[in-house]
Amino acid sequence: MAQSDWPISLNPKGTALHGVSLPTMGTLDSFASEKLAELERAHLRRRLALSLREDGLWITRNGKRLLSFSCNDYLNLTHHPALKTAAIAAIERYGVGSGASRLVTGNHPLLAELEARLARLKRTAAACVFGSGYLANAGIVPTLVGKEDMILIDELAHACLYAGTQLSPARTFRFRHNDSSHVEEILRKERARFRNVLLLTDGVFSMDGDRAPLRALAALCAAHECWLMADDAHGLGVIGAGRGSAAAAGADVHVPLQMGTLSKAIGSYGGYLCASAPVIDLVKTRARTFVYSTGLPPASAAAAIAALDIIETDPALTAKPLAKARRFTARLGLPEAESPIVPLVVGSAEAALDAAAKLAAEGFLVVPIRPPTVPAGTARLRFAFTAGHRDDDILRLANAVSRAVGDIRTEVPAPCPPSS
Repeated sequence: MAQSDWPISLNPKGTALHGVSLPTMGTLDSFASEKLAELERAHLRRRLALSLREDGLWITRNGKRLLSFSCNDYLNLTHHPALKTAAIAAIERYGVGSGASRLVTGNHPLLAELEARLARLKRTAAACVFGSGYLANAGIVPTLVGKEDMILIDELAHACLYAGTQLSPARTFRFRHNDSSHVEEILRKERARFRNVLLLTDGVFSMDGDRAPLRALAALCAAHECWLMADDAHGLGVIGAGRGSAAAAGADVHVPLQMGTLSKAIGSYGGYLCASAPVIDLVKTRARTFVYSTGLPPASAAAAIAALDIIETDPALTAKPLAKARRFTARLGLPEAESPIVPLVVGSAEAALDAAAKLAAEGFLVVPIRPPTVPAGTARLRFAFTAGHRDDDILRLANAVSRAVGDIRTEVPAPCPPSS
């Protein structure tokens, strides 16, 4: 190979060798720096904090050991001996990676077993496991609806559901949060113009902790020939006797598309869709985030299977996170928790950061949630309760919150105007 054919290398000062000039990145760096400064002024810049999770409860951050009330490990299974043993055994036998897309060489037998177990828990005919919950929603939505179709989505649905809608050419309508009457209004006005309709909602909303009115939404979908899909990332393992939000809504409530993650109460990593066999076959054939992504590692699948064993056989454990959250809301006079997630809206991003810092000074990790994750003016402390939190620690937390926040209040986030 001639010298000129070799890749250009840089000297320590960043200029090209061999007499070749490279364009400067000044404009790009200036753009990034200006955006960061703008976010800093608005108290919206985010920074990673090196964090060591000792177990399902304690975390060391910035040299300080804190009791975490911010983790989605609701059943404290990430450090459970059964999950660790299963993951280690899978690595010893199968290695650390799956090697390729599941349609090439990555369809490991453990994934087939995991899908069967998920379908059994959700009482569906089949399931499909993805590399993550975000990948699942980004792949499922555009697979099911196209340019002649319609999407109805809750205004406070998770970002990955919105990512899926943006990847589909279907016409999208937002409805007011948990407002089934608004859903009905849109359907009566718009349904006849579209071939198929997909309604998207969280089962449990990740920032508000409330549950979707799945019974009412399912009835509307049946009346107007719509497909209902619920993202159960924060419901699986903690409500509905561990089976999630659809089960909690009632055995007679039909949710044909039950999506979720393996990274929260399950304690592992990955995402899934539980549905009918034809739907799952279509997703495995056409969902781009499935077809063109490497399969889930064997250790993650093995750990998730072990977690499902625990969830199916220990109903007392799955009931604990909600009970702990309700102990907290009762202590502070807040609305009764509907899930392990309890928001405390404080208003400005600066106020949320200040309250979180005060709680950290008392030994608690409660991460502040700021826009754009939540609507402007509704920055909050988001409390996540787990099975392992002790009652006396919850009492200490409630007292610390009273001191940190003062006039405790909760607010309903300002509704986003419906749009197409």
